[in-house]
Amino acid sequence: MSGGTALVNRPVITAWSAVSPFGIGRAAFTEGIRERRPAAAGLDDERWQAAGDCACLVPDFDLRTVLGKKGVRSMDRVTGLAVTTVARLLDDAPRNRWVATGEDAALVLGTTTGSVQSQMDFTRDSLTGEKPYLVDPARFPNAVMNCAAGQSAIWHQLKGPNTTIAGGHAAGLYALNYARRLLTFGRARTVLCGAVEEFSHARSWLERHAHRPGTEGPAQLPGEGCGLLLVEQHGPGARDDVEQPVLAEILAVEMGIALDGGVRPALAACLRRALDRAGVRPEEIWAVSTSEAPGPSGEQERAAVAEAAEGADPVHLTQAALIGDTGAAAAAFQIAGVLVHAESTPEAAGRVALVTSVDRDGAVGCALLRLAGPR
Repeated sequence: MSGGTALVNRPVITAWSAVSPFGIGRAAFTEGIRERRPAAAGLDDERWQAAGDCACLVPDFDLRTVLGKKGVRSMDRVTGLAVTTVARLLDDAPRNRWVATGEDAALVLGTTTGSVQSQMDFTRDSLTGEKPYLVDPARFPNAVMNCAAGQSAIWHQLKGPNTTIAGGHAAGLYALNYARRLLTFGRARTVLCGAVEEFSHARSWLERHAHRPGTEGPAQLPGEGCGLLLVEQHGPGARDDVEQPVLAEILAVEMGIALDGGVRPALAACLRRALDRAGVRPEEIWAVSTSEAPGPSGEQERAAVAEAAEGADPVHLTQAALIGDTGAAAAAFQIAGVLVHAESTPEAAGRVALVTSVDRDGAVGCALLRLAGPR
């Protein structure tokens, strides 16, 4: 399965932000990655009642503190993470708000399944509430998968296409590919593109029961957060006359499905298509960020990457040990990590980075980025 589309004018990443276990905003993520600071912390058992006693949470994330009291009474955590990340990206530079809001500004947000906590809470209330099974109608939108994207658009005046894509760990790459298509076919002039995942009581127990120690190895600590990119057409397609601050060119995005555990052949096929589409030789790959999938899937992911990058000696960028398993947000954080590394590495300019993703349910994918290097 190919997710690629031929491009005449490749899109570029011009800005990014993150709300992560390192803290709120781009600066916090950058500092955490450069310091290689583990973000794991103990959980308050009374509050979370989680399946484990540690997780990588966004520190001190309180909706009323971060977003104010207005409009957050019924907002759930995953929506708050997304709304906050959009706000941080738009406020990072005056140009961002100018080009990324309005009628032709799109939002594409990847997820696993929205907020599983909200879905379970709403279902439970419908079964346990007093007859005639009354529930709080204000909380119903949280149980819908596209709530986070919709609320983000409402809060920040994003009036173009609004899309939610469910893809597990590969959601960030699915979103990036969808954003690229919106730009290619003129459906939007700028796209805020990323993915979000929350930590919750419900998610922790679902992960505990879904984990297969015999085939997946030790479980990773759960993490959470939202990573977001501002993606635009390069050059003449820019919306204003202000210089376009290109961070990376999106050379190719390819997606596939691994059947019966065959991660290596499925991912290898994606990598070959991406390299061919981008016109990049394997030895040109300078940096690699894999999803660090656990167990045999991770071994197959690394083998496929080694095969694709034969003849190169790429830098391997890792972050799962620092921020945990961030679920749907993982690929977006991988891209942000690549950009952080490129910003402080002069030799990154003009070089190619490879980002790969593997999900437990069989989704695989990759993206090739040509980095602009330090600015």
